[in-house]
Amino acid sequence: MAGLSWCARFLRVLIDFTGTVSDALADSLSSVGGTLPHFLQEPEDAYIIKNNPIKLRCRATPALQIFFKCNGEWVHQNQHTSQEYMDQNTGLKIREVTINVTRQQVEDFHGPEDYWCLCVAWSHLGTSKSRKATVRIAYLRKNFEQDPQGKEVPIKGMIVLHCRPPEGVPMAEVEWLKNEELVGSFEDDNIDTRADHNLIINEARLSDSGNYTCLASNVVAKRRSATATVVVFVDGVWEEWSEWTMCSAQCERQRWRECNSPPPRHRGKMCEGEGQSTENCTGGLCTQNGKLMHDVKPQSLENSIDVALYSGLAAGVIAVVVLIVAITLYRKSQSEYGVDVIDSSALAGGNPLLLNSSMQPDITVGQTFSSPICFQDSIDKELFDPLPDKVKVQSSFMVSLGVADRAEYHVKAHQETLPANLHPKYSTVEGKKTTMIAPNGIHTLRKTQFKTSAVFGHLGGRLVIPNAGVSLLVPHGAIADDTSWEMYMLINQEESSAQSEERCEILLGPEITYGPPGLNLSYPVAMTIAHCAEVSAENWNIKLKRQTKDNKWEEIMSVDDESTSCYCLMDSHSCHLLLDQPGCYALVGEPITDAAIKRLRIAVFGSVEASSIDYSLRVHCVDDTPHAFQRVVTAETSRGGQLLEEPKMLFFKGNCLSLQVSIQDIPQFLWSIKPFTTCQEFSFTQVWYSNQQPVHCAFSLQRHSTSTTQLSCKISVRQVKGHEQILQVYTTVGESEKETVPFFMQADCTVTSQTGAKAFKIPLSIRQRICTTFDTANTKGKDWQLLAQKLHIQRNLSYFTKQKSPSAVILSLWEARHQDSGDLDSLASALEEIGKIHCKSLPQSPDDKETDFTF
Repeated sequence: MAGLSWCARFLRVLIDFTGTVSDALADSLSSVGGTLPHFLQEPEDAYIIKNNPIKLRCRATPALQIFFKCNGEWVHQNQHTSQEYMDQNTGLKIREVTINVTRQQVEDFHGPEDYWCLCVAWSHLGTSKSRKATVRIAYLRKNFEQDPQGKEVPIKGMIVLHCRPPEGVPMAEVEWLKNEELVGSFEDDNIDTRADHNLIINEARLSDSGNYTCLASNVVAKRRSATATVVVFVDGVWEEWSEWTMCSAQCERQRWRECNSPPPRHRGKMCEGEGQSTENCTGGLCTQNGKLMHDVKPQSLENSIDVALYSGLAAGVIAVVVLIVAITLYRKSQSEYGVDVIDSSALAGGNPLLLNSSMQPDITVGQTFSSPICFQDSIDKELFDPLPDKVKVQSSFMVSLGVADRAEYHVKAHQETLPANLHPKYSTVEGKKTTMIAPNGIHTLRKTQFKTSAVFGHLGGRLVIPNAGVSLLVPHGAIADDTSWEMYMLINQEESSAQSEERCEILLGPEITYGPPGLNLSYPVAMTIAHCAEVSAENWNIKLKRQTKDNKWEEIMSVDDESTSCYCLMDSHSCHLLLDQPGCYALVGEPITDAAIKRLRIAVFGSVEASSIDYSLRVHCVDDTPHAFQRVVTAETSRGGQLLEEPKMLFFKGNCLSLQVSIQDIPQFLWSIKPFTTCQEFSFTQVWYSNQQPVHCAFSLQRHSTSTTQLSCKISVRQVKGHEQILQVYTTVGESEKETVPFFMQADCTVTSQTGAKAFKIPLSIRQRICTTFDTANTKGKDWQLLAQKLHIQRNLSYFTKQKSPSAVILSLWEARHQDSGDLDSLASALEEIGKIHCKSLPQSPDDKETDFTF
């Protein structure tokens, strides 16, 4: 006992001098036998609100000293506040100690766990430790992760309002307000608010209609979600028929009923059928004027039929006459303009629709693709029409090119007709139809065609593989006057061998073959291929390869190098090539750094399985090109898949980290999923080389009851330590109603080739004037190099030097880049700017002002 007292006194002296005590000494004292200090109050978990410090408190008896230990370190004695008093009942001394913890202390701590503290109490008999108390900084974000959505449900139907509160510490508690009054599930057995923050009304009543708000709160703040309006409607139901009336003089009797059992309410449907019924009350035996009732044909009925017949015939004759007069006047007004009118439809290839910048993109290939999808329906046009109103260039230089006259005219819409110079075998024009992809098989995709061909002559033309991001432009004059070629273009569907054997390269787009072999052209063709690389010279080495006769691949150029054999211009989503030799071409990329990014297109499809309670969600991760995504669409359509969310783009880095696909926030009270299948992972190699075998996975869900018709969940697709995309799924899985994302395609996109002037945006006469002007160098510097510079073609100019007409090749490249945008501003603005430069450089003599600047 004397030894123990000596230890206690030594402890007091040590604490007085150092302010702390060692762990070894604390452990040695705890080995002393007997009754240890007993904690009457232990520190509790606390949250720091704003910048206010919190207090941690300990009380113990018997205790000589109490010290706090935070994150494994002893708190200095100066930071303790202690007091001691006597328990009146037991006569024992009770010691109480408090410390303050500030926000700065918590923020400065960077450990593997939360900031924590505990108490250590000493007595003559040993030491005791309290529980750990954690200290966290409290917060509540502003935005809800999921707001409730308004609904219209029939009476006695189930209402499920989903709510996911904002992220916060501590986790927010959720309450529901209906018309600003608190909803309590304890007072109403029909309402359940305990299921994962959701509000569930098992059987909807009229009184359940109202405005619902999700209220989230914690110790820091309260947040309100967006208000969701719930409408409980009642369809009308007929009451029982009334009794039949007495038989009238017309041998008829009647009865009535009203739509009031119940009447329709809150936009419910009216009753179907008639509210009045009439029948012959004599069984057909009642006679009038000596005839049976059913043989009588009232004269008034015959007269009304005759009047309707003659009125219809007269209206038809008048309509035909008006139509003939209108057509005659229209043709007469059109002929008055002649061929001297110049407008932007001439530069648009005769298609005013191409100037409509509000045209909706084809969702099947993503809204960001600028590569060709398909041709608009071909239409007749004058060769020269007015320039766009917004491009009003009146310089003498522009006038000399013939593109500035009559700029005030507006574009006229033309009737859709089949171009006379389109080969009937390869070109058809049908009315445009917007078809929704639906699982019932009524509207289905046309079988994907990966090959197209047409006969081209001196006028040139264009080939397009629909919905693939691939096209081929044959310039005017590339084929001799007395020659024609049947040219083709196809996409290789077999496994690619263009990558190097070391697998350091990946295919960035589809392999394209054009021909025939032995094709002899005066000008290079312009080929466009969609690619999936996030173009960056620092991260990628992009190459163009061509297949040799022995089926091997040779590199013909690197995109960043100078070359006179071919030309490559990289846009953000497409690659434009100028090629002289037919063959099979492939665009490959070699990542230089781990920061090289490949774009993936993420899409989720769903369908009901053979069992009515099973539902399948399928997630596809493919290259971000139209062709790759089109293959997925075709496969999903064949099995009745529905697109459940608009596809999204994911950046996938070449850093050898894997891809994870997980499903989250499944309503567990309505749906179940097989254990250990909520997260699926794909290796880096599978994803990086996915152009051969596209990455996809499936989640099999099962609903607890066939009455469950709604499914909501999140699909997370993320690269480890990289980019993430969330696809929010809201769908109805019942057989009667499908809530899907509208998924539209140009189902009648069958025009895969155009020949002659209709294939080009720039009219032939204007193209020839531009080439004549810029192909010949002059003292003013107005040559093809200035044209290339103004059209943002500033590299590998040595390629154009070798061409017969550099300006013609530059314009072909411009046509390829702008084939879908329908925007002629870049060309018109370039010519306008060159014209201004020319005007500034002119001498001010009167003679020079009259010079014709045709160069």
